[in-house]
Amino acid sequence: MKGWRPGRRAVLIGLAALAPALGAVPGRAQQQPAPPPRRPSPAEAAGPPPVVFVHGNGDSSALWINNFWRFEANGYRRNQLFAVDFTNPSARVDDARPQPNRSSTEEQMKELAAFVAQVRAATRRRKVALIASSRGGNTVRNYLKNGGGDDSVSHAVLCGTPNKGIVISETLLPGSEFNGAAPFLRALNSGTDDLVPGVELMAIRSDRNDKFSQPDARFVGGPGKPSGVGHDASELRGARNVVLEGLDHREVAFHKLAFAAQYEFITGKPPATLFIAQEPLPTLNGRVTGMAEGGLYTNLPVSGAEVEIYETDAKTGERRSTVPVHRKTTAADGQWGPFVARSDALYEFVLRMEGQPTTHTYRSPFLRSSDVVHLRPQPLAKGDEAGAVVIMSRPRGYFGVGRDKFTLDGKVPPGINDGVPGVSVGRLVFDTSPRTVMAVFNNETIPVRTWPAKDNHIVVAEFMN
Repeated sequence: MKGWRPGRRAVLIGLAALAPALGAVPGRAQQQPAPPPRRPSPAEAAGPPPVVFVHGNGDSSALWINNFWRFEANGYRRNQLFAVDFTNPSARVDDARPQPNRSSTEEQMKELAAFVAQVRAATRRRKVALIASSRGGNTVRNYLKNGGGDDSVSHAVLCGTPNKGIVISETLLPGSEFNGAAPFLRALNSGTDDLVPGVELMAIRSDRNDKFSQPDARFVGGPGKPSGVGHDASELRGARNVVLEGLDHREVAFHKLAFAAQYEFITGKPPATLFIAQEPLPTLNGRVTGMAEGGLYTNLPVSGAEVEIYETDAKTGERRSTVPVHRKTTAADGQWGPFVARSDALYEFVLRMEGQPTTHTYRSPFLRSSDVVHLRPQPLAKGDEAGAVVIMSRPRGYFGVGRDKFTLDGKVPPGINDGVPGVSVGRLVFDTSPRTVMAVFNNETIPVRTWPAKDNHIVVAEFMN
């Protein structure tokens, strides 16, 4: 189907229909009999389906926090929104060969099937809507085609999913689930279209800014070599395909325009607002999760981790008090909260766990309550011990040179590529003297304080958008 192309700054606003005025005949009142009320279908009476968000490769449910908030701001109840956390979120190099702390397509599908079954039982609804980012879309397609999901899913929205592959090659990434020439995608794409009977399907993609939908294979280990795919590699044959101009691989899932497309597709009407309705005292919670051997993150809860939260000065990043506003040592479930925050305040989250650096994360304000504020340790790189390391991080998008305004201590960090946005973190090393460093992304500034790497500390400025 022909792709829908909204402008980058387009805002989807629902308009209330205007009822025509009743006419009148002079000297006699006119009264029209009201039509009998239409009986809603069972699905209409129950409202739109519960939504399950499905994260991508190496990620967690924490990335969906803004999507949760925007659905809530448009009338979805919090108990109708869910997000899965895959145990081992990173894909195998070769899908057919087991690797420690990595998952196969089969394992991911079984975890998603079990999670959807739990959601259906909790909500007492026969079907759910799935919204997936990147690799999560591979799992959704596998579930719909091979795992019985076609009976449990009403809508599926795949955002930046490499449906044709990030490469089609016999030599690059052989056996990978992301290779269009390898068995997994060959099987998924074997039919004449990608439709699933009984399931409404939509794909959201970038026009030319998705790093994994490029004719040149530089982002997948083959610079200068043809990838075998084009900018349309995320499209689904026969489904509704939405093109969001200028957005990158992650933004096509997490940007407000991506939300607008997701919401309208599932509910049948545009969202009333793209803005997040603020709660003055949001309640926050989440899990501390860890890192396995080889530097791979898992989504398994960590017990015995110490979490402290300090309110910080909006200009300097310094702590407003030596006493934390929240402190907890995690139990077996990894939960570090709950914590009642202020939506107009900035906070420093301090995470201490065995075998990892003490991670100081300075965050954007939390506008609403959330239980997916998960915390992960940030490793030090080789050579970081020489000074204080500060990282600016954008988990829900990449830094676009020329597209975005971003600086760390007034500089563009090294290693962020020109052209197609492809990097979500930038880092600088400072001397060990405590000082304030400003991290800037577009209209937002997060002030942080340096902490000495020689004492096993690392600093992260994390942007919400």
